[in-house]
Amino acid sequence: MCNYGGGGSEGIHMSSTATMTAPGGARAQANRRRILDVAATELAENPSASMEDIAAAAGVVRRTLYGHFPNRDALLDGIVDRAFDDIEQALHDPEPGEPVRVTAARYTISLWQVGDRYRLLLRLSETDLKQRIEQRLAPVYAVCRALIAEGQRRGDFADHLPPDVLARTQTALIFTLLEERNNESWTDPQPAVVVARASLIASGVPPAEAAEIARTAAELEGLPAS
Repeated sequence: MCNYGGGGSEGIHMSSTATMTAPGGARAQANRRRILDVAATELAENPSASMEDIAAAAGVVRRTLYGHFPNRDALLDGIVDRAFDDIEQALHDPEPGEPVRVTAARYTISLWQVGDRYRLLLRLSETDLKQRIEQRLAPVYAVCRALIAEGQRRGDFADHLPPDVLARTQTALIFTLLEERNNESWTDPQPAVVVARASLIASGVPPAEAAEIARTAAELEGLPAS
């Protein structure tokens, strides 16, 4: 998924992973994308929404829906696939010469934005949904682990934890805050910036520096930073 070598974050590269796509022409693919978008919204608002409810909301007959997704599990898998396609697009290659800390903050913000888009799906009753998500996180861990290792090598991040452990810890932080946002126990108006700052602090960056870097990363990602 990623490589890293000498130098700064320019040594870290994303490479696409193979993603399974459903057969069919452009119209079939457009129908599939629309169904997934509608299903994500419907299930977020009503976790008990039936396949028939989703077909109606998507403006397709049940035969079309079942042609793409024969059951609810297949539909959920499709939504998870779509979410991770979005994550892969979000984890773009860093800008040449970009400081590792800034790249890390930008990645955190990108991950948060995708996670926030799909966060209400964590409320679904399927007990294995989180397991499905966990299985798809390996490429994300690889990118984070490489970036943290490079930052530790350069002295930008503390080495109090191994890169693999710290990568998983930071991903867990994002999921925890998504859950808190679902529960409305955490309602910060700029969650992406706060999460990026928290992630940097977990990597050993002093809080004041982490706040400044998070604001810079937010601006680079086109978000308001204050």
